[in-house]
Amino acid sequence: MVAVLTVNAQVTHVMVKASDLPKAITENVAKNYTGFTIKEANKVTENNIVSYNVMINKGTTSETLVYDKDGKFLRKMTPPTAATPAPAGKPAEKKPHEKK
Repeated sequence: MVAVLTVNAQVTHVMVKASDLPKAITENVAKNYTGFTIKEANKVTENNIVSYNVMINKGTTSETLVYDKDGKFLRKMTPPTAATPAPAGKPAEKKPHEKK
């Protein structure tokens, strides 16, 4: 007999003003993302671990950056990729396993 224990992680997201972010975060954005502004920020707590998701933008370009509780840069979140449409005037190719 196999027992499976599932623990639901407690995750909270709280909106944070840019002025309330750790100084290290605002300094990192200013230094490494010249011309970008902080659009919004969330303080994320998951299993008692705090991180910050910071959305920055410059014109039509947006990035979401993740920092730890002390403002250390962790990673850039990658947006989900959309399916690439077939070029105009050319039907999408069927894969061998798909029915026509």
